[in-house]
Amino acid sequence: MDPRAQPQVKREVPCAGCRMLHRKCSYDCMLAPYFPANETEKFAVVHKVFGASNVIKMLQMVDDVWKEDAVKSMVYEAYARIRNPVYGCTFAISYLQKCVEELEEQLKTTQQQILKSQEEIGQLSFALDSVYLPVNNMFDERISSDNTTIHDTAFTIPMDYY
Repeated sequence: MDPRAQPQVKREVPCAGCRMLHRKCSYDCMLAPYFPANETEKFAVVHKVFGASNVIKMLQMVDDVWKEDAVKSMVYEAYARIRNPVYGCTFAISYLQKCVEELEEQLKTTQQQILKSQEEIGQLSFALDSVYLPVNNMFDERISSDNTTIHDTAFTIPMDYY
């Protein structure tokens, strides 16, 4: 007996697609793995936007390894189309691209500010070195000229006051 000629056994609980379409849900139902019985809203949105027959056709064209991703994409696009009938998910894409451009501009501005701050720090350290270097040199010359130690000529340490 040909296995294809056997009557198809139906599922105990129909998937969301078969329930909505008032069909008997067989074990080889194309929609069942992606639209379980408890996710009727998800199928309803996809059905409203694409139509059940188009969803099944799209799933038949996709390799098995990509079917889950295809369904996720269809669900996302269907919800986006419901929220924004004119632009759908392209609105979200263009919004995110605009956000990326703004963040790249902020990053560029921040990097320029960092470079400017580093230059200012370099200029300040050069200025401080030019101010303190002569004082340190005079102090070193005085120590070496009269053979006294640093403790003898250094300023009084605040702890020595007590």
